[in-house]
Amino acid sequence: MKTFRLIFPEIYFIVATLYYWSLTAVLFNWIAFVLILLLGILIVTKNRYLGILISSLVGVVNLYLVLALFSELSEFNTFNLEAKKLLIVGLLFLGLNIFFSVRMLKKYLSIKKQKALANS
Repeated sequence: MKTFRLIFPEIYFIVATLYYWSLTAVLFNWIAFVLILLLGILIVTKNRYLGILISSLVGVVNLYLVLALFSELSEFNTFNLEAKKLLIVGLLFLGLNIFFSVRMLKKYLSIKKQKALANS
């Protein structure tokens, strides 16, 4: 159970990528395929640099998407039910993505510290 908890951010991003892939009209989505492949490699190898790269990239992209969400909300003339749904679902999804990217970044940044303490 502890192992699952440690790789939960990676599992979450695999599930989120599969969800994104299901929303596209393309049968073979190269972006989703490569991201799932990289996350699978990350789970197996626990490569510190790959983990930092992926979590940083996902975090920055999702911060940009928060701006895109607010831009889309500004196009509504009135704050009706559709705008509320967009805001709630968008902030929930992007908030979870940012939360797990920060959690994953902290995990891979602390790997070096753990190795240094183990060697002491």
